[in-house]
Amino acid sequence: MARSNAPRLLRFLHGHADKVKKVEYGAFRRSETVTLELSLPRELSPFEVSMYIWRECGGESKCFPMTWHVFDGESDIFEVTLKMKDVADDFGLETGLFYFEFGFFSSEGRTRVLMSETDREPMLCRDDRPDGAFALTIYERKYPAPRSFYGGVIYHIFVDRFYRSGKSKPKDYAIMNDDWDNGIPQFAEYPGAYVANDMFFGGDLWGIIEKLDYIASLGTTVIYLSPVFEAHSNHRYDTGDYETIDQMVGGQEALDALIAAADEYGIKVIFDGVFNHTGSDSVYFNRYGRYGKSGAFRDVKSPYYKWFNFFEYPKKYECWWGIDILPRVNSADLTYIDYISGEDGIVDRYTADGIAGWRLDVVDELSDEFVDSLVERVHKTAKELGDDNPIVIGEVWEDASCKIAYGYRRRYFLGGQLDSVMNYPVRTALIEYLKHGNSAVIENSLKMIWEHYPREVIHALMNLLGTHDTARIITELAADSPDGYSNAELSVKRMTETQYERGVTLVKLAYLINATIPGIPSVYYGDEVGMEGYKDPFNRMPFPWGRENEELLECFREIGKVRRENSAYRDGDLVFCESKGNGLLAFGRRGRHVTYYTIVNRSEDVRNITFSCGIELIYRTDKSVRTEGAEVILPTDTGAIAAVPNEYDIV
Repeated sequence: MARSNAPRLLRFLHGHADKVKKVEYGAFRRSETVTLELSLPRELSPFEVSMYIWRECGGESKCFPMTWHVFDGESDIFEVTLKMKDVADDFGLETGLFYFEFGFFSSEGRTRVLMSETDREPMLCRDDRPDGAFALTIYERKYPAPRSFYGGVIYHIFVDRFYRSGKSKPKDYAIMNDDWDNGIPQFAEYPGAYVANDMFFGGDLWGIIEKLDYIASLGTTVIYLSPVFEAHSNHRYDTGDYETIDQMVGGQEALDALIAAADEYGIKVIFDGVFNHTGSDSVYFNRYGRYGKSGAFRDVKSPYYKWFNFFEYPKKYECWWGIDILPRVNSADLTYIDYISGEDGIVDRYTADGIAGWRLDVVDELSDEFVDSLVERVHKTAKELGDDNPIVIGEVWEDASCKIAYGYRRRYFLGGQLDSVMNYPVRTALIEYLKHGNSAVIENSLKMIWEHYPREVIHALMNLLGTHDTARIITELAADSPDGYSNAELSVKRMTETQYERGVTLVKLAYLINATIPGIPSVYYGDEVGMEGYKDPFNRMPFPWGRENEELLECFREIGKVRRENSAYRDGDLVFCESKGNGLLAFGRRGRHVTYYTIVNRSEDVRNITFSCGIELIYRTDKSVRTEGAEVILPTDTGAIAAVPNEYDIV
């Protein structure tokens, strides 16, 4: 590879049998040894080149001298070999988040080199260090990586709105909406206003069982259920009793049947773990007396009293985001931790039932002690039951490798906590790219994840286009902005025919990208058939059975098949192809013999990509995409997957 005549960082990982494998990341196991190379133009006359590392919390940096390695005709290459264990030990740590930069002397004096993650270009600076230094994470996994999840597809189901079997008995207070095809969910008069959420459409676990053929047709390997514990709202994020599966989703009998039936399709089931708060109408809080005279609200001697923070007992208490139906739990309380994650606790109970893992709601609001205990219990109990590959996924909306919550750094990826997170940063960048055509946005986001996250996390990332917390992806990409509209107006507002057709085109591109980047694509029920809707609750409409957009559905099924048939999508390295933000996005996933390139054209012109050999086009979003020899020709708003032998590349 030709070297540019500018400061450049080249990073290499020493593999087995003294082989050297180039890598593009900065998260390493404590046991690894890494050689870093820095390219400096000869014209700078560099000497006394060093690497400087400091802890994420600041303090004095430590200097690691670099030695001259070779002159490549334009630049001098300096290198330093680091044992990650020694680096961590130098700072008195087992694992941790660090930052680094380089410094050297030249004829002009002391100069520092910062490899900026913001601009993706190196900068020479003689003053104070600017922001954006490269991150270096040193971790040591305590539990096996969730490899059985790699290469799969997650199907995210909001249970009340997926399919109604008619077998589950409604509760006495439930308002049943029988208009499955056209019914509109309850909504608040304005954002933040009270809404009872006691209207149900009747979807249940029995209904999911009836639709397993359909779910499996998407390539699904994991069903992620919205909360199914007993609760008194249709969304069930206000848990009433963790020990009971809600009768309106079919109860324990339906859960057992679903797990068994899904297993026959090779599909795992994971739960939504809502442990940061309970419902005020719960056995634990019991504000309304539904559960007798016990509960924290009614009895200061209740075993649950110290789980909650009261300001003025009993009516003023800490709530999640000030919503009084969601009293916040003190997740560091040892009795609460034991109840959820102790022996024979909630985690044990549902792991024994066959649950393969958890998605942790608002994990950044849970204490480290709680997360540590839950993850340990999930892995311990699963292993005892013969499963060494459970998964714990955290809801994190930012870069989870350096997340700060409530004033302190979280340690999700240092080895003893999360197996994965929801990949909101890439979702945000993907939408920006598809709406405005700036491919640099999505490229930089992918590089950030690739450089910051441990590999075991990356290949298990929950790559989402939509969830119960976001607008529908087709609405996000092609509908009018919701700004200026009331909730009443948004409840009935639909896309024009032209908007919808464009939305279908863009969703196909979105899923093509989402399903071929590292990680596991997550399909929010109905996105695959073109369901539209603005944010909660309009993103939670009943599934349009019999009115599916077949063009979109076929796209999701075909891409699911591509993932199943090509192992590169399990744990293949990410190959970057710079496009300079011109609307053309290209990246690859490297398998043992073949690299699968995803190519998307969001520019206004026909674009060509030429490879150094003949290629095989294994998927295209539109029949207008074609090949001519070693060239792929993409009209605007189209995408494709091209298979290329590893020894060849994009010209």
